[in-house]
This record gives sequence, C-alpha cells and structure tokens, in this order.
Amino acid sequence: MRRRVFGAAAAGVLGMAGLVSLGSPHATAAEEQRPVEYNFTKGFLAGFFKAGEAPPGANDWGCKPSGEHPRPVVLAHGTLENMNDNWRGAAPLLANNGYCVFAFNYGADKQTSPIQGTAHMKESAAQLGAFVDKVRGATGTAEVDLVGHSQGGGPLPRTYLKDDPSAAGKVDKLVGITPSNHGTTLSGITELGRQLHLLQPVNGFLDKTAPALAEQEIGSDFNKALDAGGDTVPGVDYTVIATKYDEVVTPYTNGFLKAGPGATVRNIRLQDTCAKDYSDHLQAPYDPITLTHVLNALDPAHPRAVKCQTVLPLTGPTGRVEQ
Repeated sequence: MRRRVFGAAAAGVLGMAGLVSLGSPHATAAEEQRPVEYNFTKGFLAGFFKAGEAPPGANDWGCKPSGEHPRPVVLAHGTLENMNDNWRGAAPLLANNGYCVFAFNYGADKQTSPIQGTAHMKESAAQLGAFVDKVRGATGTAEVDLVGHSQGGGPLPRTYLKDDPSAAGKVDKLVGITPSNHGTTLSGITELGRQLHLLQPVNGFLDKTAPALAEQEIGSDFNKALDAGGDTVPGVDYTVIATKYDEVVTPYTNGFLKAGPGATVRNIRLQDTCAKDYSDHLQAPYDPITLTHVLNALDPAHPRAVKCQTVLPLTGPTGRVEQ
C-alpha cells in the first residue's frame, strides 16, 4: 500500500512538472495547455467557415488578468480574414502563457461571414473601440494591449487611436504583424492598374463593395489623412513585425513606423533574427518566430530567446516547434 501511495504521489509530481514545461515559465499544473497551430493553411481551413466562433483560448469573459500579465490582449484580424482563421496560433499560445485573450470580427455585415474586414476603416475603428470598452468592462482593467495582423495591426488601430481622444488612455501596447501602415502596391498591381487607367474604375467598384481594400493602396486619400501629423500618438508603445517576403504589403518597409513625441517604436524584420524564416504575409501570424517577438513585445521584462528554424510560406515550420 505504501508503495502504491508513493508511486501515485510521484506520478502526480512528474505530471505537474510536465505540464509546466510545456507552457509558460509561469504556468501552473491547473492551467490548460491548448494546442497551438503554426501552419497558416491548416489554421485557415479550420477557422474560415467558423467565423462566428472564437479561436481556441480566446473570449473567456470570466478571465481576470494576473499580476504578471495585468492587461488583456485584444486580437484584430486582417482584411478578408476573420478572428477564427487568423488567430488559431496566437490566441491559444497567449492563453497558455497566462494572458486573458479576446478576439472579434469587424468590417462585415454579419459577424458570421467568413470574409471580414472590408468596410470603411473608420467604421471598423469604431467597432474596435466598442470591443476594447467591452473587454475593459469585463476584465475590470483600464488598458488593453492590441495585437493585429495586416489592416488589424496597422491602419485600423491607428485610426482608432487617432480619431478617439480617449483611446490612447485605453491602449498600452500595439503590436502589428505585417501591418499595412503606409499602404501597399500589392506587388506592383496598383501601379500597373494606374498606368493602364484601370485603377480608378476598380476603386470605384471597391468603394461600394470592399472600401478597406482601396483605402490600403499606397497614396490613397485615406493613407494621406492617417499619416498626417505623424505615425504615433503619445503614451502608446508600438512594435512592428515585418517580413521581407511579404507579397501583400509591398514594399514591406511600408509597415514600419516612426516614433513621435511621447511614443516608442520598435521595428523588427524577421530575417534579421532568423535568416531561415521565409514567412510570407499570411504565414506571419502563425510563425513561431513572429509569435516569440509578440510575447517579448507584450512582456519585455521577461524576454525569450528567438529560436531560429526553417519556416516556409503558407505551411510553416519544417520541424518541431519549441515555444
């Protein structure tokens, strides 16, 4: 009987140690370890037709931030994406590491539409503001941290911060993954369309169907107005994570920001920390190297080493991920 009791106790201790080793260095045995997806294609296919469902780890409205992670994290998806197909990597990883994580859909007529993020960005920015207030109310926190992809990591939250005088007091950090901050040529397509005199009629059609696409073109009136007065607002800490293999935001350096008074900016090119990272625009939010930078941006007091490994466009790491 003594041997059995000792064996059960030893097994319990080993089990708890195993759970801690799989998650955050601050994790406990009681915390659930959710599977993290690092392959964009798999994540996209799993979430695209379930747009109304939150990604794993997100939208636990009873979650209360801890002393280690005192601010909830709000995830904002990109154009033509939704919260479930965009965040099946980041949401469970952040939740596994002790964050209260929240995601939402914006910029579409229906919350359940697979394709989101196409409406005028000023309308979508108002939706972001309402969601931030909802999260703050549920968690009892004064501020949130924003993590976004493409539109959701750049012009959308920047519009919210610029248009709402109270927004800067509600946001501590903004982390943008391959953000379209200063517009894009879409690998030269917009310039070709301009030369062929096709861009204006196409934009006229987009303005009625998906205006956010036209607003993100380089040199658009929307971009000019957003950039007027500087890239940042005081009191917010900005991080931009870009990849030189971005085929959507071109040139990729258009994602980078310049710090204005009272703000801090860190611009990161993935290949400067890992030359074997070939992540493109879509793979980036599923990339374990990107996600390490996200964790470090949210908790700079406890930085993690970036573990360099080969990551391919669309399909992710070629080997086992140690996060």
